[in-house]
Amino acid sequence: MTKKLLLLVFLILAAVQPSGAQEYPKAILPGDYPDPSIMRDGKDYYMTHSPFYYAPGFLIWHSQDLMNWEPVCRVMPEYKGSAMAPDLLKYKGRYYIYYPADGTNWVVWADDIRGPWSKPIDLKVSGIDPGHIADEAGNRYLHLSGGEVIRLAEDGLSTVGEKQLVYEGWQYPKGWETECMCLESPKLTYHNGYYYLTTAEGGTAGPATSHMVVSARSKSPTGPWENSPYNPIVHTYSAKDHWWSKGHGTLIDDVNGQWWIVYHAYAKGYHTLGRSTLIEPIEWTADGWYRTKETATPPTPTKEIMHGMTLSDDFNGPELGLQWTFWKEYAPKTLRIDEQALQMRAKGKTPADARLLLTTATDKNYETQVEITVGSGNTAGLILYYNEKAYAGLTSDGRKFTVYRDGNTSVQQPNTLGKSFIARIQNQGNTVRISVSKDGQEWTTMAEDIDVSELHHNNYKGFYALRIGLLSAGKGSATFKQFRYRNAIPQEEDMSAYLMVFHQDETHSLHMAISHDGYSFTALNDGRPVIAGDTIAEQKGIRDPHIFRGPDGAFYLSMTDLHIFAQRKGYRNTEWERDGAQYGWGNNRGLVLMKSWDLLHWKRANIRFDQLSAGLSEIGCAWAPELAYDDRTDRLMLYYTMRFKNEPNKLYYVYVNEDFDTIESLPQILFEYPNEKASAIDGDITKIGDRYHLFYVAHDGQPGIKQAVSDRINGDYVYDPRWYDTEPKACEAPNVWKRIGEDRWVLMYDIYSIQPHNFGFVETSDFVTFKDLGRFNEGVMKTTNFASPKHGAVIRLTGEEAKRLEEYWEKNKR
Repeated sequence: MTKKLLLLVFLILAAVQPSGAQEYPKAILPGDYPDPSIMRDGKDYYMTHSPFYYAPGFLIWHSQDLMNWEPVCRVMPEYKGSAMAPDLLKYKGRYYIYYPADGTNWVVWADDIRGPWSKPIDLKVSGIDPGHIADEAGNRYLHLSGGEVIRLAEDGLSTVGEKQLVYEGWQYPKGWETECMCLESPKLTYHNGYYYLTTAEGGTAGPATSHMVVSARSKSPTGPWENSPYNPIVHTYSAKDHWWSKGHGTLIDDVNGQWWIVYHAYAKGYHTLGRSTLIEPIEWTADGWYRTKETATPPTPTKEIMHGMTLSDDFNGPELGLQWTFWKEYAPKTLRIDEQALQMRAKGKTPADARLLLTTATDKNYETQVEITVGSGNTAGLILYYNEKAYAGLTSDGRKFTVYRDGNTSVQQPNTLGKSFIARIQNQGNTVRISVSKDGQEWTTMAEDIDVSELHHNNYKGFYALRIGLLSAGKGSATFKQFRYRNAIPQEEDMSAYLMVFHQDETHSLHMAISHDGYSFTALNDGRPVIAGDTIAEQKGIRDPHIFRGPDGAFYLSMTDLHIFAQRKGYRNTEWERDGAQYGWGNNRGLVLMKSWDLLHWKRANIRFDQLSAGLSEIGCAWAPELAYDDRTDRLMLYYTMRFKNEPNKLYYVYVNEDFDTIESLPQILFEYPNEKASAIDGDITKIGDRYHLFYVAHDGQPGIKQAVSDRINGDYVYDPRWYDTEPKACEAPNVWKRIGEDRWVLMYDIYSIQPHNFGFVETSDFVTFKDLGRFNEGVMKTTNFASPKHGAVIRLTGEEAKRLEEYWEKNKR
């Protein structure tokens, strides 16, 4: 294949890659809110979900715009078995919830959505996932899993006759990877003369592509049913999707006549959080079917609703907050709330049989803590709990701490803090750190790097989530105060230090330096590499490191896989990986991508662009990668320098997954220099307000720094001829970072044309006027124990992050 044909193939493939905003699906209730059932009552919307063994069950949510939801009440204090997959509705002025549990189906009712609700009434009919519908004559029916239906009595509180099979589902393609056929979740809607049956197939867990929503219609609520030509209405087609196992949908119309579908899904890679509630707009087609559409305007509420539920609790009483549930019991008499303290009587001996109060985590990166006082003969703790076999956390009897890494592994350590202490759990992307403190200021780490990613349904069944739990076991009571939960992604006010990453030509490895004032930087590990390039790169060396804190709070490190002195070092027999005459100086084909939650433990992926597509087999380089978050598509965007063979360089971008180990799109041009014979390299993007500022290196005469601005992150950058560096010599590698607590940004760049190499700095508050700060150790910017840094990047750290990093490298110098 010729070079021109390869390039044509690449451009065609790149052109069909999706770009632009993806507003929906939108998570309206993140965390463990599965099997959503939604109804409209005038201008008000109500929704509930599966409670399983969490009691009291069926938490009712209220909204006026479908986007912002507030908790109202919990319906059922006590019930048999694991209650799931409800159908919430209002019929002739009365509210009903139909649900399956304990091998049968039940109904509860109320004249006010806020209660009181009736006790459960056994309908004495098998099947799961009931769906209610009434025809125009007032006949009531209950659809069930497996395509069955049964008549209901006029009051809806008993059944009439026997079940009938009326629907066999939609046959999805045989090659699809699912869990099972599992025809379930029938929800019915009457619209324009048709009854629409919305069901789920494929299984609600298992592989990422399992679940789906399908639709059929009929002139009668009992069929015959005609399957929609638009099936599946909702489906996860690929494990690359942000949401896995999308399914179990219900239609809802709003006050403006717009229609929506509400369903559940797992956040990609986070089965531990349970299934979140998502929403998408739908449209009705000319031939009388419905399908999802890209965007819509939600209704305007008549009153402001504070979205979500506050999990933190000062136990002001007198009743337990709606955020709390028991596990496989309802035992309010075992609790006492008084003087901003919760006392909980003990049960059992271990987390497997102890008394638990549980609440639902909603974030991928969170921190929770509580003050605990252990009573006489009592064992108390703070844990993450899935079920009796799957949990992690800490307990104490006042004399020793027991740390559980899972249901089978525990270690004990002396308790030097006594019967009163604060326990803290930090869960960063399913990696857990457990700490204790006497005063909340000085913390002792009891365990870290606990992997809880496998504590979910696919391994332990049940359809639950890994919930935060307060535990009381043994005898007597435990006392809990000041329970706290927060999203642990640091904000501006949390920052107090700076981290610089860079490489050196002498080592072709990763170096790090810390600053506590943004002016003076001290290298970790006494200036030696913190990660050796020959241990992570195919060419046995890295260059151009860039570090980015992602929207999940994790650290993303991207580097060029290139050793420019590999022949001298004995790593290869030629100067370059391929012929320099054909592929140019410093030719390479790959990048090194790494992700960490603590800057110490890293997961790595080696990416080869020539292996993504035949159209990329002739690239000359892939240099200077950087990462940014595209908030319009809710995706991570990796942008970098690339050329084909020995042509001028341009800036390209691709999308990558959250695990940072897979490229999810083909490269597209981010920016190319207006003079097609000149190269543009080393892009660096900073978002200020609604504008994106791209600093890059222009090889148009003496190389230096230029800026281009756009209102979208992935293109349309407007060329600006001005040079923004102040150097008389050639420079590259621009990087912009913000000073903590100030509206000032530093533009740092690598003055590679001088010996020894050095960084230069300018500062701005408006990205128009720049103040020269000089070079390292020639002005206000200083280094204390290193020289000749190359191609650096800076991010902000919290004090705790910086302290942990400094203490680790002081202890582990090498």
